[in-house]
Amino acid sequence: MAVELIKNGAFFIKNKDIIECSDENKRVISELGMTESKEFYRNNTIAYKILKEHNTSNNNTKLKLKFDCLASHDITYVGIIQSARASGLDKFPVPYIMTNCHNSLCAVGGTINEDDHVFGLSAAKKYGGIFVPAHLSVIHTYMREMMSGCGKMILGSDSHTRYGALGSLAVGEGGPELVKQLLSRTYDIDAPEVIAVHLSGKVKDGVGPQDVALKIIGEVFKNGFVKNKILEFIGEGVKGLPIEFRNGIDVMTTETTCLSSIWITDDEVKKYYETHHRIGDYKELKPGDTAYYDGVIKVDLSKIECMIAMPFHPSNVYTIKEVNENTEDIIKTVETSAENQLDTPNIDFRLKDKIINKRLKTDQAVIAGCAGGLFDNICAVYDIIKNKTIGISSEEFALSIYPGSQPINIELTKNGMAAELLNAGVVMRSSFCGPCFGAGDVPANNGFSIRHSTRNFPNREGSKPSNGQIASVALMDARSIAATAINNGFLTPATDIDVEYKEYNYTFDKKVYENRVYNGYGKPVDTELKFGPNIADFPEMESLNDNLMLKVCSVITDEITTTDELIPSGETSSYRSNPRRLAEFTLSKKAPQYVSRAKSIKDIDHTSLIKKINGIKDFEKVRLDNVSFGSVIFANKPGDGSAREQAASCQKILGGMANIAREYATKRYRSNLINWGMIPFIYQSDDLPFETESFIFIPEIKSAVKNKKSSVKAYVINTDNSVKEIILQIPEFTDDERDIILAGCLINYYKQN
Repeated sequence: MAVELIKNGAFFIKNKDIIECSDENKRVISELGMTESKEFYRNNTIAYKILKEHNTSNNNTKLKLKFDCLASHDITYVGIIQSARASGLDKFPVPYIMTNCHNSLCAVGGTINEDDHVFGLSAAKKYGGIFVPAHLSVIHTYMREMMSGCGKMILGSDSHTRYGALGSLAVGEGGPELVKQLLSRTYDIDAPEVIAVHLSGKVKDGVGPQDVALKIIGEVFKNGFVKNKILEFIGEGVKGLPIEFRNGIDVMTTETTCLSSIWITDDEVKKYYETHHRIGDYKELKPGDTAYYDGVIKVDLSKIECMIAMPFHPSNVYTIKEVNENTEDIIKTVETSAENQLDTPNIDFRLKDKIINKRLKTDQAVIAGCAGGLFDNICAVYDIIKNKTIGISSEEFALSIYPGSQPINIELTKNGMAAELLNAGVVMRSSFCGPCFGAGDVPANNGFSIRHSTRNFPNREGSKPSNGQIASVALMDARSIAATAINNGFLTPATDIDVEYKEYNYTFDKKVYENRVYNGYGKPVDTELKFGPNIADFPEMESLNDNLMLKVCSVITDEITTTDELIPSGETSSYRSNPRRLAEFTLSKKAPQYVSRAKSIKDIDHTSLIKKINGIKDFEKVRLDNVSFGSVIFANKPGDGSAREQAASCQKILGGMANIAREYATKRYRSNLINWGMIPFIYQSDDLPFETESFIFIPEIKSAVKNKKSSVKAYVINTDNSVKEIILQIPEFTDDERDIILAGCLINYYKQN
């Protein structure tokens, strides 16, 4: 078995032995003299040592964290700075790195894309920030190369903010959490559980970091085993992995829904910091002699096979061997699952057309970004492709490689690999995150793309299902992508080909950064921000009134709802800096009528709604002036995927006041809702008593939030005027979160304070 889960908790003894907390092990644990509480030994984990150093509260269970530095890219930093500016921003109190790797192409929307970059540079000058121009580096590669450090904590407004393999406990969150840090406030969170990822064995030739990552994701995503917890990578197997291999696994931990990740550090990590001229940022990190973990993922690296995550989720995993041996059955399963997930009448999604002579044929391949565009990955691709081609022209197969940074690109150029890959037919592109969210190498309709990138959600490759366009992505490791490329696009695991993988030295030259990156940290300049015509302030947000009337504008019954479905990624990127224009895209893929329904709450006869309330029960104190009227969506499990705050802010701009869910997929989406003044209600009953166009009246909601009530009565008024009383759960809030909800959003809260 390649992966085994231990769910009872376990002790890690002297950085060697895992002892599961089971009945049969009670005697062993007692003999080892472990008489303290599990909480005591949890403090010996690497994660808790770092958390303790960054916690500003006197409470070990209710943490108030301050981060060492912050990071954003060009579809999040404008909104963050605008929010912080409206809340009294004076200067950046810690290094704030703004990269330009998402909206880099500036291809759609006229000048407004580059206007964002001009705004970002002016903000870096005014407030003392660090600005990385477009095409120089993807956000996470730059942060690894220049800002990581053993024992640091880093907060980024991108969900794949993960630098654990380099000893940094990094968290991806929505923009408002960065706003708090910019205003010298704290990141408030209950002390998280820690799950050990115990690595043993050695990977086979041809197996890469994406294979290991996908195997882990497949084992833990659906069961929620690591949701909102910290993954701590330990075990002898770590030592056998090159540092870039570790980085490639680490960045994909986001897809498990964990909160963050951290690894033991060793000479490989030390060598990385030496190579990047930052040896002072290295120190050894390891658990104490006896450390307690709330669970364990045991991974035998020697048993990992070449993997593929089929459309439309990174957890939809198979071995490539399985797909090749059972192609028709697996494709049928994938098509059925995709049909249910897409739920789009005008889409005829099919992959069976890709089966040729009982083999699966792919149309294009991409190796890109923080997961794929690593130096070691590209070297492995070179070893496989050199002296070959990526397919004859009649096969219409294409392969693009996006190196993670210009320093990587420069090294590939110096050592001749780039030229060899170009001659083989590979297209070498700039450092750009586009293929990860649908803004680069968009396939043709019904195209099937294999990618070493981070996600394969619907329309992540750039298609528009609501317009009848559909393509799909399968995630694979760069090595198997290269093997497939030299096999004319027919799916091939890298373990099936004969290749000699060599070790290549990497020389990091930061000259390009010295020449192009603006580093103004600690040196704010008395200058004005430069606004383009598309950069707009957020509209005024209503605070929470005594009572709440909600119109149900969408009911989503899918098992999981991604942030991409709440607010699309690729084609909306030009409007990220214009809140009202961006809001027009809300739920456009999943519920095209949502926007008009949400807007209609302003035009509805509120007086007649008050009369309906009085008809339900004697709410004699309910008047027009003490009711908030807004919209709400229901989804079983919303918020999987991106950290983008727009998944929440766009609902708020259209009048959103709440979400109702069985559970929330990630902490970051729940945080985004709260920071935009929307209550993340939980509805536990199996039945669904409301429908689209129903109204839900929640009396005395303001009092319930103020007084820390855990639930509230609500009254559903359905379209047939029938009424049903239900109970909505109110999650536990911190004091600040409660005040933000009452104020109507984070901006209002800071204005009031």
